[in-house]
Amino acid sequence: MSQITARVPDDLVEALDAAAGRLRRSRADIIRQALERYLEDHDDLEVAVERLRDPADPVLDWDQVKHDLLSSD
Repeated sequence: MSQITARVPDDLVEALDAAAGRLRRSRADIIRQALERYLEDHDDLEVAVERLRDPADPVLDWDQVKHDLLSSD
């Protein structure tokens, strides 16, 4: 496992320490989990933007989708 160093504002460190205390976890655990979640969200966002830019991906009309969903049993 690698170790990294980052500079963060004091108020963010205070919030991190408070969260770590409430959760009974270390700073490293909180930071690791936050980075994992951020990177997962970032990957999802990249896929979504790719799909939005894909001219072959059809654009659905919300009113038609809603109608289709509500009228199907």
